[in-house]
Amino acid sequence: METLKAVFFGPDPAAQMRKCNALIRANTRQLDRDLAHLKALDSKTRGHIISASKRAQRNPSQAKQAISETKTFARELVRIRKQSSRLTTSRAQLQSVGMQVNEAFSVRKIQGSLQKSTGIMKDVNTLVRLPELTSTMHQLSTELVRAGIIEEIVDDAMPNDELYEGEDDEAEEEVDKILQEILSGKLSQPAVVKPAPEAVEATPVESEPEFDDQEATLEQMRGRLEALKS
Repeated sequence: METLKAVFFGPDPAAQMRKCNALIRANTRQLDRDLAHLKALDSKTRGHIISASKRAQRNPSQAKQAISETKTFARELVRIRKQSSRLTTSRAQLQSVGMQVNEAFSVRKIQGSLQKSTGIMKDVNTLVRLPELTSTMHQLSTELVRAGIIEEIVDDAMPNDELYEGEDDEAEEEVDKILQEILSGKLSQPAVVKPAPEAVEATPVESEPEFDDQEATLEQMRGRLEALKS
């Protein structure tokens, strides 16, 4: 019956809005699950960093390997946090799409007409390229096109390597920040402490000739004073 009504009278706006909202909620739940998973990975990776750092301090013979592992975990943590930030932004965009879609349907109900929204299309175009949401966002975009809210979207999902392109150099800088945050500089202490004794030992050696010269000068001055007194 609904199919026949759609043929003769067009799609039911209320049914379209319900379907769009259902798809938006499904995408939101998916993002929430992904964010929860990333949060767990964040905590687990922090634990790996701390464990590797402690192993480096307990066993100096394994320090080099442990420090290397620590940096590897730190790079992974940088990647996890960037992905979490990306998904958090996507969730906000999705919520914005939901509000705009409901507003568009409300305006259509009042005015009896519907204008295409470039704002919704821009957000949907961004979200449909996110690998985590590609499938369900394509469904949502199809419904929005059918409702006349946006134009047809033809963009494919954004490859993962494109998502992370240009982040390698920045990630290396982030690694040091991560290690400082989690370890409070403990990982770098061996490298900093080792040269210190050499620097301390070198200072007296370098200053001794200068000290001897000062003593010799004082002796000469004393000799001259004694000669003047006599």
